[in-house]
Amino acid sequence: MLRLLAAVVVAASSRNSCEAQSSPKPSQIPVSYHTQIWPLLQAKCQGCHQPASAGGKLVVTSFASFSKGGEHGAAFVAGNPGKSALLEYLTGIRTLMPKNGPPLAPDDISLFRRWIAQGAKDDTPASVDAISADHPPVYHAPPVVTALAYSPDGKTLAVSGYREILLHNADGSGLRARLVGKAQKILSLVYTSDGNMLCAVGGTPALFGEIQFWNTADNRQINAVQTTFDTIFGASLSPDNKDLAFGGSDNSVRVVTVPDGKQIMQLDNHSDWVFATTFAMDAKKQLNVLSAGRDQAIKLTLVNGGSFIDDINTHYTALRCLVGNPKAEQVLCGGDDGIPRLYKIFRTEVRTMNQEDHNLVMAYEKQPSGITALAFSADGKHIAVGTDAGTVHLYTTADGKLQCMLNGLSGAAYAIAFSPSGDSVASAGFDGTVRIYNATTGSLQRQFVPVPIAPVRSTAAVNLNRRTSTTNSATLAQHGSLTR
Repeated sequence: MLRLLAAVVVAASSRNSCEAQSSPKPSQIPVSYHTQIWPLLQAKCQGCHQPASAGGKLVVTSFASFSKGGEHGAAFVAGNPGKSALLEYLTGIRTLMPKNGPPLAPDDISLFRRWIAQGAKDDTPASVDAISADHPPVYHAPPVVTALAYSPDGKTLAVSGYREILLHNADGSGLRARLVGKAQKILSLVYTSDGNMLCAVGGTPALFGEIQFWNTADNRQINAVQTTFDTIFGASLSPDNKDLAFGGSDNSVRVVTVPDGKQIMQLDNHSDWVFATTFAMDAKKQLNVLSAGRDQAIKLTLVNGGSFIDDINTHYTALRCLVGNPKAEQVLCGGDDGIPRLYKIFRTEVRTMNQEDHNLVMAYEKQPSGITALAFSADGKHIAVGTDAGTVHLYTTADGKLQCMLNGLSGAAYAIAFSPSGDSVASAGFDGTVRIYNATTGSLQRQFVPVPIAPVRSTAAVNLNRRTSTTNSATLAQHGSLTR
């Protein structure tokens, strides 16, 4: 009996010894840059260390830029945590980082230390894109619609989708083509005046902004240019179709040439996100760009040279929308306070210190909630105003008389477009349905879901759909739903 007991004790001791030897120490467990380090950099560091705001000249938006270091030298020395400046900042030996934020948890700092000690390797996998023109997105529910545009000939209605633009017959009778790109979100659509090109701006939140140029004759992409490190908004074309303007979440306004996307102007005078732009020619036939955003300002800037000219408005509210009157030197704006305001573009009265709103032409009736979409009819005689509450009201431009209301939306209206003839107006938004109305009476002519809907076959498919066919908070920031 004693021999048997001794044998059991020896066996147990041997097993425990083997398990102890086979269990790696925490310091020996490999640390992944892609799944452990990169998410920490995104969450804790990228806000201050990205190209638009490179604190200490350090950029962490890619492994390549991170490994280059900043103005104080290398961020880390592979294999040597003790000589890595990154750890000195994270632990407070130098200035404690993240700046103005809570320190990283000890476990997170330990991850950085172990990753550096293990050689600071980049294990980011080569990306394989499962979505392409031959394999367009699959939807199990309608996506939020953030942009609409009619072609100048009135035959096509372009609608935003997930990573694509869907081209429908203008009366909503059928889908004609799907233009698949890289950007997850398409936030603005505009046709050239001759109808030969469709321009789109948007991007993938927290990664890149993108401009797309599409040939409407064969629906092929002419060019796609990535710019900034977040989505971009509010595209507009110059009268000669040679230049495209847009705003960004880096508080900038940019103008690029069409269709090569070469930047010719950047304005950094805004102090918050810029959601909308439009062009105007002054008395000297010089091209100007107007821009509006959350800093409440409508700024007028000369494109050639980028000289800031004027704030044409008194600052009442954060602005979400700005559109130009196609038949007059006027712009219509709207934002959080729900009041659409019409401004003349060029100042005729001398600015005073009393903050008189000299350029204001008319303030229309207050809407039931914040304004999320605006549109002019092609003749400039009518305006459409959409809101967070899902209301869309049509007014006559000159006197502000309510012409009709467009009913049926469920959730916010994020996109409105008049047909070139002015007979119809389309609206869409949070509920993912496009509705086409009679622009005189407001009666509903047709409604449709702009994307093909596939049956749900599994829970995994439902989860994938939730990720890909709904607008996330970064996209809703365009409409003022996200605060910093």
